[in-house]
Amino acid sequence: MVTKALTTIITIIVGVGAALIVYWILNKLAELLPERLEDRIKPYLYILPAFLGIVVYLVYPAVLTVINSFRGPISQNWVGFANFTTLFKSHDFQQTLINTLLWIIIVPAVTIVIGLTVATLSDRLRPGAEKLTKTIIFLPMAISLIGAATIWRFVYDAEPAGQNQIGLLNAVGQLFNKGPVDWLSTDNFHLNSLLLMVILLWSQVGFSMVLLSAAVKGVPVDTLEAARIDGANERQIFFRVIVPQIRGTIVTVFITVTITVMKIFDVVYVNTNGGFNTNVLGNQFYNEISTNLNYGAASAIVVILMIAVAPLMWYQVRHFKSEEAA
Repeated sequence: MVTKALTTIITIIVGVGAALIVYWILNKLAELLPERLEDRIKPYLYILPAFLGIVVYLVYPAVLTVINSFRGPISQNWVGFANFTTLFKSHDFQQTLINTLLWIIIVPAVTIVIGLTVATLSDRLRPGAEKLTKTIIFLPMAISLIGAATIWRFVYDAEPAGQNQIGLLNAVGQLFNKGPVDWLSTDNFHLNSLLLMVILLWSQVGFSMVLLSAAVKGVPVDTLEAARIDGANERQIFFRVIVPQIRGTIVTVFITVTITVMKIFDVVYVNTNGGFNTNVLGNQFYNEISTNLNYGAASAIVVILMIAVAPLMWYQVRHFKSEEAA
């Protein structure tokens, strides 16, 4: 324990010290330049370490991934678009795309609806009750997705008939003499995928609630009073006054949750590892790179995710700029 604490302290000191030395050297280099050039060059020198970090840890891996997506399983020979063709022709991968699409359609929308509902209703409670309610709902955010998936695995667990059920759902069913249901193996209308989505919803609703609650509280009271004077009821005030004014926050939360959904892995891996038609792109990538050792296919999946996420990122940046201009 003492060794770990000492190692942590030394790491912090060395890291901070190294950063100070780097910026001291950059500052001295800037001072060697003529005064006019120094003022113009110094800001770029100060952002140089961050820029290099982005290039080394983000840009270079992204470029390398794109290149490897056109190579074979061990990233040696060029195969062109063969990895993409093989993936899209595979029935299993087609089902993976459908499952991922279902996650994208359902989870962000439901997260917004539940988060906005809780934010609006809790805003009408007394301060103490409001804080308690929001704290309870936000608590799952403090748990990693691996931890959340493990907790819910016990909720969905199914033991053979005749044995005591440790899974919450089947334990309740046992009280009413109902036989155990293997919830995560049931593929009727993607029920198992929907049950896995519940885990992410449980984890993300708190995030949605906090941001939307702050936005709702930021709506000017004058506009609400004016609407009431004009004869609008509470439902009309909510949809025609409050929602339009918090649209920016709704868009931000929606895009953030959508990106989280597109790279979801933990929940599926812990509970089914993609079995029983529950696979998603993130889990497929993991299986390709760790189980199948097919780096070409794994890279191709990442490229597909990058292409899918890029429009969302572009729209979010554009939205932020429009909000700033307004």
